[in-house]
Parts: sequence; C-alpha cells; structure tokens
Amino acid sequence: MYYVVTGACGFIGANLVKALNERGITDIIAVDNLTNADKFLNLADCEIADYLDKREFLEMVENGQLDGGVDAILHQGACSDTMETDGRYMMANNYRFSLALLDFCAEQEVSFLYASSASVYGGGGVFREEREFESPLNVYGYSKFLFDQIVRRRIGPNAAGADSQVAGFRYFNVYGPREQHKGRMASVAFHHFNQYRAEGKVRLFEGYGGYGNGEQRRDFVYVGDVVKVNMDFLESRTSGIYNLGTGRAQSFNELAAATVNACRALEGKPALSVAELVDQGIIEYIAFPDALKGKYQSFTEADLTGLRASGYQEAFATVEEGVAEYVKWLAR
Repeated sequence: MYYVVTGACGFIGANLVKALNERGITDIIAVDNLTNADKFLNLADCEIADYLDKREFLEMVENGQLDGGVDAILHQGACSDTMETDGRYMMANNYRFSLALLDFCAEQEVSFLYASSASVYGGGGVFREEREFESPLNVYGYSKFLFDQIVRRRIGPNAAGADSQVAGFRYFNVYGPREQHKGRMASVAFHHFNQYRAEGKVRLFEGYGGYGNGEQRRDFVYVGDVVKVNMDFLESRTSGIYNLGTGRAQSFNELAAATVNACRALEGKPALSVAELVDQGIIEYIAFPDALKGKYQSFTEADLTGLRASGYQEAFATVEEGVAEYVKWLAR
C-alpha cells in the first residue's frame, strides 16, 4: 500500500514526504509537475517508491490502475499564486483535480488530507470555519472555498457523513525550509533573509487599511508545525475542515525583526528592537502596491477552536522561535 503526496516537490508536500520518511515510511508515490525542474531538489534527500507527473497520475486514478493500492492521499498540489488571473487554469488545477481525488478516496475508502487556505476568509476579521465568515478576494481563494463547500456536503455536520477520513487544513501564512523554488510567492521570512544578506536591510509595506507602517498582522505558522498536524491526523483518522495557524497574529515588523536578529545572531551581533532597526535603516518601508489594494488581507488570526476540539493540543512556534530555526536552515 502506498502513501500518495501530491505537490510532493513543492514546499509543504516535500516536508510531508520527509516527515513520512522519518516515521519509516518509504512506500510513497510523489506526484507533481516538474515544469519548474529545480523543484526536484526538495526531494533529493527523501526516499520515495515512484514519481508520477500530475497528468499521468490522474489518468491512472481514472483508469483504476491504483485501485486497492493506496492507504492515504496527502493532497498539497495546487496553483498557489494569489495573483493568477486565469480562472480556468486555477479551477482546473485547484478544484477539478481535487474533486477527482476526493471521489477516488471515497470509492476506495482511504484517507484524504488536503490543503485548503485561509484565503477563503477574504478581508473579514473573523477566521472561523463557518460559511458566514467566508468571502474570498481572488480566484485562488475561490477555488479553495468551492472545494471546501463540496467537502462539507460530503461529510455533513460534525464530520459524520464520510465513510473514510476527509480532512482539510486552511493554512495561514506558512514559512520554513524547502520553499526556495516559489520565487515571489515564497514567504516574507524567506525574502527578508535574502534581502538582509544581499543588502543589509529588509523592506516592508507602508501603512494601508488602517494599519501603520509594517503593522499589518498575519498568523505566521512554521512548516514544522503544519507537518505535525498532518501527521497527527493521519494517525487519528479524524475528519473535518480545520484552520491551521498558530492562533496568534504578529506584525510584519515583528517578522522582520525576528529574521534580521536571527541573522545578526549568526554574525555574533546583538539583537535590535524594531525602532532601532528602523532608525539604522535596516528596516525600510515602501509604497503599498496598487495591484494589491482591495485584494490584500491586512489581518489574519486562526480561530483554533475546531482544531483543539479535534484533539490536537500541541503548542505552535512563535515567529521568533520558528524564524530562528528557519534562518539556521537557510544559512547552512
């Protein structure tokens, strides 16, 4: 029996493959689209049984070639570019592909864990897994929202309607190792690390949406914690749709300070406050982009009531803790 990880060469997918390896699991089918060939590097230190292109994998699913051979699918594959304007491409990748896998898992009675997104909440201020708080701002968010709606219809209230496990995780702002291939869509922590190393300073947006310079706040969650939740659910076989963040909003100023100070620690230099970093020109502010106005979440904070009620009680790393670990990995 195989574990299937889609988006296996991507950020979260590769971390999940590595985590399965660390648990002694190597019968893994890695599924991805290697048009961006450099993504293979994310799996270079992992053990897998086979690699399949996304299209080949989908054909095998539809032709019954994997019937009886799969124990679980961890579905991370998607177009994650929130600025993508081709709605047909987005819906084919994020909605139709997911629906085909959901149908397969239901028929085969195998676990289906999938990546949703906090983008389903749009610009609202309440981040709870309920329909009244969901209003995506872009077609990426809509593709994730629509699939969640299908899952809700399938499993019913209180996750009681599915014969096999179906668990969706609304990822908030994930950062950490193995995201280098994402380019401009990589985390702010990744960009800050590279900006500081190259220029000795980092850049943040000026105030927007009622927030001061760099004071927009997000729920930044370390990828190591995301992996722990997925692994826990594989064991618990719990179903439902859950927020996966820390439950703690922190500002971009705090994130920048954490990244710079982690770099400074490696250089043997003392930590500086946000005010000191601004005064010394290490943090600088740039104009808020017109292209993001009206499409930007200035505040996110996961309501973890549902996740905690599911039985998951582990603590989540703060920005300061997670970024310090991440910077050590980047500086290797």
